[in-house]
Amino acid sequence: MTPFHYRNAAAALLLLLPLAAPLQAQSIDAEAERLLKSSLSYVGQLGRFAFSARSSIDVVLKSGQKIQLDSTLDAVVQRPNRLRVRRGSGPDEVRMFYDGRSLTLWSPAQQQYVSLPAPDTIEQTIDLARERLGIIAPAGDLMAVNAYQLMTDGVTSGFVVGKTVIEGVRCDHLAFRAPHADWQIWIEEGARPLPRQMVITTRDQPSEPQFGFVITKWNLQPPIEPQTFNFVAPKGAQRLELPSPEAAAPGK
Repeated sequence: MTPFHYRNAAAALLLLLPLAAPLQAQSIDAEAERLLKSSLSYVGQLGRFAFSARSSIDVVLKSGQKIQLDSTLDAVVQRPNRLRVRRGSGPDEVRMFYDGRSLTLWSPAQQQYVSLPAPDTIEQTIDLARERLGIIAPAGDLMAVNAYQLMTDGVTSGFVVGKTVIEGVRCDHLAFRAPHADWQIWIEEGARPLPRQMVITTRDQPSEPQFGFVITKWNLQPPIEPQTFNFVAPKGAQRLELPSPEAAAPGK
């Protein structure tokens, strides 16, 4: 290859690279803080909303190989104490109902469900689902009224990466770092600063697995019927009984 060709190849390569790499912040940048607080405050003030999302999570095998598992999610939220979630489809579909009094997890494919008394708020119920049922709700923190406090707890640095487009929507891309995890969030520009994407990287595991989701659709005025959040067991459905918290404790 002649020197002329080398110069052409180098020029072509430069076109594929970003114009400038962002410098990593050592503290939380004021603009990143403003954008994040504006977005989470906006969502926290919504009385009701619905969204659809795609999520992915890395599962690390004993060999160290990573397997990515993808899923879909649809959620309807009515503050302070109503929530309905449908995750997955077909044999993997799971539905969660919270009506302000009880939390129910339903598997249509298995025709089985579990139900237990629930606390008074969505935030407390999401914690209950994680602790008693092992269910981690994608975008769960975004549903909390105090999402900003939850998500910035322990954060040591944050900065604005730049602008990009997610699902056809122009967004601000922010990156944050905490002692055990890095996380990124993409926030819609304009009068509706809605979160559009999030990626979390777990740094305290050698394989550094990632979890992420893209919100494909927001509805800030979803139609809600009286039965939207109520679970009625179909005929023939089997109710499973959970062990008591004491019996489920480690070593019991």
